[in-house]
Amino acid sequence: MSISNIDIWQIANNGLRNPLRIKEGFKAFSESSFVGHLHGKEECEIPFENYLRERNIIHAGQTSNTDGTYARKWRLIFARFGFIYDRYRGKKKEIQAELGNEDEITPFGRTFLSADTVPAMQECFLRSLGVEQYSTYDNKLFSPFRWILAIMLELEKRTGSSAISRIEFALWGQTTDPSYKVADVVDKILKLRSDRKQATAKKKFDKTAQQKRAEEGGYSKSIRNFLDYGDMNMRYLRVSGVILQKGRGLIINPSKHIVAEKMAKATASEKELLNQLKELTTGAKIPTDNIDVAKKVLDKLQETLKKRHVVFNISDLPLATTLEINIVRNRLEELLSQNDEIRYAQDQKRKWKEIAEYMTLLIKGRDRKELSDDCVIEIPADERPAYLEWTLWRAALAIDSLHNKPYEVRGFRIDSDFLPVSAAGGGRGDLYCEFDDYTILTEVTMSSSSRQEAMEGEPVRRHVSDEVLRSNKPVYGLFIAVNVNTNTTETFRHGVWFAGKEKQRLNILPLSLEQFRDYFINMFTTNRVTSERLVDLIKNCEKKRDYMDAPAWSTYIANEVSQEINSSKAVENKLDNSITVRFPYGISFGTLILNKQRNVVGCVIGVSEDKITVAYDIKLNIKNDTVDAKDFEKGLFAVV
Repeated sequence: MSISNIDIWQIANNGLRNPLRIKEGFKAFSESSFVGHLHGKEECEIPFENYLRERNIIHAGQTSNTDGTYARKWRLIFARFGFIYDRYRGKKKEIQAELGNEDEITPFGRTFLSADTVPAMQECFLRSLGVEQYSTYDNKLFSPFRWILAIMLELEKRTGSSAISRIEFALWGQTTDPSYKVADVVDKILKLRSDRKQATAKKKFDKTAQQKRAEEGGYSKSIRNFLDYGDMNMRYLRVSGVILQKGRGLIINPSKHIVAEKMAKATASEKELLNQLKELTTGAKIPTDNIDVAKKVLDKLQETLKKRHVVFNISDLPLATTLEINIVRNRLEELLSQNDEIRYAQDQKRKWKEIAEYMTLLIKGRDRKELSDDCVIEIPADERPAYLEWTLWRAALAIDSLHNKPYEVRGFRIDSDFLPVSAAGGGRGDLYCEFDDYTILTEVTMSSSSRQEAMEGEPVRRHVSDEVLRSNKPVYGLFIAVNVNTNTTETFRHGVWFAGKEKQRLNILPLSLEQFRDYFINMFTTNRVTSERLVDLIKNCEKKRDYMDAPAWSTYIANEVSQEINSSKAVENKLDNSITVRFPYGISFGTLILNKQRNVVGCVIGVSEDKITVAYDIKLNIKNDTVDAKDFEKGLFAVV
């Protein structure tokens, strides 16, 4: 079929590019008063959008709208996947009652809420993706997921591999449907593949190919949509678990190949939309609902685990029914997922340059960087907090020598491509790194205003304190922010926390992300990649904290980082005297000073280059003290 004006089908929308974030948004919705009430701009949409912000579902990166735009995007997603009843827009109004009350949670929505593992959520998405509810060019219904599977299986038949690249998918996957013949689409893909292979400048070739597809297909919108929508569509296809990421493209999951064969469909549906929606909202059938298919998928999964040398034992588990087989399969898929994550962790040392580039994007507030023709790193604006945690998790894995598993280190969830789903929830620290002789607990934040201390000071100290009480090893804290506020530095300089009545002095080092990045890069460029270097940095910085106030300690920390980097490069060990912290360490008139010998606090009433004068409450009948640098170094005095 010749299409005069092509378009790009969209499984979801660009307002929610990460499908696994749907769960947290839908859970928040299910706990709200908006169930059954998502239509109506003033009374529902704007209040629901505000509610999502309060629950941290919509982040600061998403600019506030006055028209409920984000609320409508979330509502569309809920309905598209069958979690709520959509508003029926046809002429027969009685159909709404037959389908279900608009904006109410569906039976399938309840199933989705109970899915508490990635394999369980993937199965829910697979059921939704298989429903034929999208319009073709000739006004029939189809499933983009089934259509892409048909294309990939035809590619496999002709080439031996089901792989489809990013540019192939963008130009000939998401712009076609069963109005086309699969064989014709694959012809176009293979021609594109052959031409690209011969091109020396891949980036230029891709741009020209997009322009040509737009011109010949009559696509009048921005050609950037081909890749932007393509990335989003591919991410939603991968959430099924049947399709995996390969490079920047897709490939069929070998352990789910039989499912792909059963679900692939190159023709449009003969069913009416109402029947499709009924299937969608009650939970559409998938191949593994059949006991024979479920057994074959389980057998294939066991083969994969054995090849990976993953130990498992299901001999005592019942396998008489489809339900029992699928429960065991979900368990083994979780085990395989953990094994995949361990292998991913082992590869991070080789990816240290990419990790550092992600840090640079976060520091500079940018969203993407092209590292090569086939490698672009991106950070969605509304997912920056999650990507900060994820980047530093990868940094910890790259430094290696961890005692705990990679999935035990992180407090946030990742998807099957190891990308972050959301930032860590409250109640625990962001990253727990256990080593032979100590534990490093890392907390991160995107906040940088004066509210940073209010938001982070208490939970960071509490998390470190909890770990001190739990662990039989020394515990060190790292606080990393794009910019560290001086008030936050002051809180961690004191490091005081009361665990009940027990007073603790915690070791928490505040570092800017730029400082950590430079230190991280230096570890690898000098081939001195050890966690001991981080501990030494923390110890060296903590030594002087009692002699200084926050601004002076911040300068001292910056100098320690720089000196360590410079000395490890075998450059001059001494820093320029112009940036060396000297007495009186930023102490000024009015600074409170603790006299440790008398255990009393005084106030600075005089400051010179080599000494300060400290006065005490007249009721104490103590003479003023003249204090110099040696008194601080001996530990006789400290800044309060």
